[in-house]
Amino acid sequence: MYRTHTCGELSIDHAGQAVTLSGWVQRSRDLGGMTFIDLRDRYGVTQLVFNMDVRPELCQQARHLGREYVLSVRGVVAERSNKNSRISTGDIEIVVESFVVLNKAALPPFTIEDDTDGGDDLRMKYRYLDLRRSVVRKNLELRHRLAQEVRRYLDEQQFLEVETPVLMKSTPEGARDFVVPSRMNPGQFYALPQSPQTFKQILMVAGFDRYFQIVKCFRDEDLRADRQPEFTQIDCEMSFVEQEDILQTFEGLIRHLFLKVRGVTFAEPFRRMSFAEAMSTYGNDKPDLRFDMKIRDLSALVRGRGFGAFDQAEFIGAVVAPGCADYTRKQLDELTEWVKRPQIGASGLVFVRCQADGSHKSSVDKFYSGEDLSVWAQTCGAVPGDLILVLAGMRRKTLPQLSELRLEMGSRLGLRDKNVFVPLWVVDFPLLEWSEEDQRFYAMHHPFTAPKSEDIALLDTNPGAVRANAYDCVVNGVELGGGSIRIHDDQLQKKMFHTLGFTPEQAEYQFGFLMNAFRFGAPPHGGIAFGFDRLVSMLAGLDSIRDVIAFPKNNSGRDVMIDSPSYISEDQLKELRIKTDFRPEKID
Repeated sequence: MYRTHTCGELSIDHAGQAVTLSGWVQRSRDLGGMTFIDLRDRYGVTQLVFNMDVRPELCQQARHLGREYVLSVRGVVAERSNKNSRISTGDIEIVVESFVVLNKAALPPFTIEDDTDGGDDLRMKYRYLDLRRSVVRKNLELRHRLAQEVRRYLDEQQFLEVETPVLMKSTPEGARDFVVPSRMNPGQFYALPQSPQTFKQILMVAGFDRYFQIVKCFRDEDLRADRQPEFTQIDCEMSFVEQEDILQTFEGLIRHLFLKVRGVTFAEPFRRMSFAEAMSTYGNDKPDLRFDMKIRDLSALVRGRGFGAFDQAEFIGAVVAPGCADYTRKQLDELTEWVKRPQIGASGLVFVRCQADGSHKSSVDKFYSGEDLSVWAQTCGAVPGDLILVLAGMRRKTLPQLSELRLEMGSRLGLRDKNVFVPLWVVDFPLLEWSEEDQRFYAMHHPFTAPKSEDIALLDTNPGAVRANAYDCVVNGVELGGGSIRIHDDQLQKKMFHTLGFTPEQAEYQFGFLMNAFRFGAPPHGGIAFGFDRLVSMLAGLDSIRDVIAFPKNNSGRDVMIDSPSYISEDQLKELRIKTDFRPEKID
C-alpha cells in the first residue's frame, strides 16, 4: 500500500496512528540533530521528522533526499511543537519509521513554490512541474468545480448534453478555421469547429429543445491574455423561446455559479443596456460598471474657439478622474504619452484641473476662459478636486480611446476590485457591420442571427440600421458570453445570405445542409455560449486564462512543452497528397 492517507488530511485527531504517505519532497531542512522534510501531494503538505538520536541511519539517508524526489513514508502521527497555521496539517508531523525512494528527480529548473522564480516561458516548457504548484492546482480544481455546477444547473433545467463533431465543414465568416486534410478524400479538408453553431441549430430541428455542451472550440487568430487557439465554451441552445426566456435562464446560471463557487449573490436583476448606450457612455460594448466615470460629449461646447485639434475633430469626449486634480505635470505628461501609444492611438490629451477654490486650470487656457471651463466641468459632473481628461478625433476611434483611458484611470485609482462583481446584459447589437476594405456587410455575430422583427424591412433599404436579436453577458468589463435568437425561416435566412453577398450557389454550397433542415419544420430557437476559461479565470481572480488551462499555448500558438506545431514526414505528406515549400533540411 503506497498510502493510507493523503498529505492534506491528517490532523491532531490522528495522533498516535501509524500511517503511510506518498508524495514529492517539497523542501528539506537539516538542523543537525533533526531533519525535517515537507512531503507534498495534490491534497496538501505534511511535515516529516527524522531524529538523529532515535534513528541515526534513517536521518542520514533523509539528508540526501533532493527536491521533487518521490517517496513512500511510514511513520506515526505526532503533535507538532511549533504549529504552522498556514497549512491544514500544521498541527501534526510524521515521526518517520521507514521510507522508500520511489523515484529520484533531477534538480527542477525553477522552485516549485507559489512564489516561484520561473518565468512564463520556463514554466510553460516544464508545465508538468508548474502544475505541481498549489496555486496552479487550485485553478484546475476550481475549473472542475465550475464544470460540475454548470452540469448540475443545466440538468435541473432539463438540458441534455449532446456531443457534436470535431471534424466538420469549413464555413466563411468569423475567424480563420483550423483545417485538417482528409486522407480518404484527397484534396478535401475538414475544419475544426469555431463553435458547434450549425449542429446545435440542427439539434433544435431534430426536437432536442434544450441542448448544452462543455465543448472545445478552435479559432486561428492572434492571441492575447484572454485568448487561446483552442478554448472551451459552455454552449447552449433552446427551442420555442424568445430573448427574455434566454436571458432569464442564463442569468440564473450565472447566479448559480457565482453563489456555489465564490459565495457571491446578486441582489438585483442584471441591468440591461443597449449597444448604442454602451458605446456612447463607456466607449465599448462590454463596459466595466464597478465604477462610474462615464464618457461625456463636449463636441458642441468646444468647437469654434480657434483650437485646431478640437475645431477639426468629429468628436470631442471627456472622462472625469475623481480626486486627481493634484496630478503633477510629470504625471500628466506620462499619461499623455500613454494615450499616444500605438495600442491606444490618440493624438494628444487635454486636461482641466478643477481646483479646490472652484477655479479651473487647463492645458488649453489660451483658447478657453475660466467660464468656458466651468461649463465643461458642469457638463461632465466634475467637482473641485477632480481632473477632466479630454480626447478628440474621429468618433469611431475616439470612443474606444476614451474607454481605454477610463479603464486605466479606474485601475490607477483602485476602482476595479477583483472581489466586486457587477453583471449586465448588453442588448440590441447591430446585425451587420460595414467593411470599407471589402465594400460589403459582414455579420456582427454570425449569419444565423435573427434581426429584430420590426427592423426586417430595413434589410432592403438600410441594412446598417438593422438591430440584431442578440445579447452579451458582461461582468466587470469582460464578455463572459454571447448569443442570439436565430433565424428559423428559410426565406429570411436566404435574404440574410443575399445581404451578406452570398450568391444562391455559394449559400447552398456552404450552408445547404442547414437550409435543407429548415424545410422540415424548424422551431423558433436561440442560444448562448459562455467562455468557460474566462469564467474560471474571473472566479479565480486572474487576468489571463492560461493558468486555468492545463496545457496552454504561448502567444505564437505553440505548445513549448511538446514543441508543437511541428513538421511531419515526407511519407505523411505524400499520403495526404500535400506539397509545401516550408520544410527543414532534415526530419528524423
